[in-house]
Order: sequence, then structure tokens, then C-alpha cells
Amino acid sequence: MSDQSIQKRIAEFVKAHGKADAVVKAVVEPIGRAGARIVLVGVDGAMGDVMAKDVESATKAVEAAAGVEQAEWDRETTAGTKIGPAHRRKMATMQS
Repeated sequence: MSDQSIQKRIAEFVKAHGKADAVVKAVVEPIGRAGARIVLVGVDGAMGDVMAKDVESATKAVEAAAGVEQAEWDRETTAGTKIGPAHRRKMATMQS
């Protein structure tokens, strides 16, 4: 995915799940040779992800995005997620 596509996807998520007085959190996760995953956590608890070619590109994209702050999977970030029944069913199906 190009850097512009990454920026566009992050901006779309922020528009849908951010607020002017609060930021979307972004956790950059290395996923081996496939690159890096940017997990976005919206103010409303929604989660989304964007793939990048490597951790450096993902980190730069997060730093350049308005309304986003880089985070870790700490207590605050984890508590801010809201996983609904549909997502839980999907994950349960994937494990069986």
C-alpha cells in the first residue's frame, strides 16, 4: 500500500471515529516480512487497521496524521476498545 493510501485510510478512520477534542490512538505492530499493521482505536471504541510495508513507514504515517497519537496496548488503549457481538462471532468462527 502506498504512503498516500495509508494516509487516506487513516484520515477516513479519524473522520468516522474521532472527535475534535479527543484523538484516535494508533498502535504499530510489526508482522514479519509482510510489513506492519497500524491498529486504530477510535474515540467511540471502534477498531480498524491499515497495513504498511514496514514499521518505519507505519510510524511515519501515524506521526503525520492529524488527530492521531501513537500508543501501545496499555490499559488505557485496551479499555478504549469496544468489541461488539458480531466481531466476537467472527473471531470465534476463525478459531474453530
